[in-house]
Amino acid sequence: MRLSIVIPCHNEEACLPLALEALEDVVAGEEFQCLCREVEVILVDDGSSDGTLGIMRSVTRDRRRRPFCIRYLSFSRNFGKEAGLLAGLRAAEGEFVAVMDCDLQDPPALLTEMLRILHDDPDTDCVATRRITRTGEPWLRSLGARIFYRLVNAISPTPVPDGARDFRMMRRPVVDAVLSLGETCRFSKGIFGWVGFNTRWIDYENTERAAGTTSWSFWGLARYAFEGIIAVSTVPLAIASYAGIALCAVAFVAVVVIVVRAALFGDPVAGWPSLACIITFIGGLQLLCLGFIGQYLAKTYLETKRRPVYIVREEGGCPLGAGGSGDAAPAASEATD
Repeated sequence: MRLSIVIPCHNEEACLPLALEALEDVVAGEEFQCLCREVEVILVDDGSSDGTLGIMRSVTRDRRRRPFCIRYLSFSRNFGKEAGLLAGLRAAEGEFVAVMDCDLQDPPALLTEMLRILHDDPDTDCVATRRITRTGEPWLRSLGARIFYRLVNAISPTPVPDGARDFRMMRRPVVDAVLSLGETCRFSKGIFGWVGFNTRWIDYENTERAAGTTSWSFWGLARYAFEGIIAVSTVPLAIASYAGIALCAVAFVAVVVIVVRAALFGDPVAGWPSLACIITFIGGLQLLCLGFIGQYLAKTYLETKRRPVYIVREEGGCPLGAGGSGDAAPAASEATD
């Protein structure tokens, strides 16, 4: 069996060496070697601004023997996590393909268990992971994540389990099915659920980053969650959008101000407070609906452009089965849909 391990990276200079060391320990293990002897690690640099790309070049030029070969792709700019996942899946050559983060919040030791499950159970097509605790996370982020999963599962025809991670191992038919979906605006958790296949879940407790700081801000996660909701369901067309929420909040404040003013200073014009409240509320509701329509129209506009999801500026390393980390061979190329 041949295994490809895809690791998207964005400003992971501190974590990348630790992740590769941890992978070496796992892949060199006796049980892992019995299940799979050919392994490639595909590193995807998502437009990092630190020394991440330099480390990728260094490890691919390093002549010391590793239990896996290493390849890397470097984007021309930051295209986002979804683009990194897509590029790695396209580059993967193994019959099994695993996806994991670089910060070691996805425990590499679980790769052995995933391999064993796929080896022993031919009816299992994918082994995925989910966190059962969020110890160490800021409370606001944990609350937002729980609300997101409940909302997605309420409106999406393909449920996404609470705590689901992108960390998973798939057979080649699952990977091919994921790659056959040609949309530009991608949400991998929703795509993995949409393609179906028999999936077995592994639960584990939350693990903190091995080093460095995350590049995800709260608002970045909120934006990513909103895009994910639009990607998996059309229900938001009737519910909300960023602009609509903001305008409804303004309308509510305006109602409170009008009511308080009328109570304190009287009603100089009969019926004016109620009329102003009604007009403000209806106007906000209309803009709310228009905002939702605009969000979906914007996604349709982006899809019709048919631009590539990412552009590869440089790539290097050795292919699967070459038996070492090899020399880097930089090249410029453009991704296609």
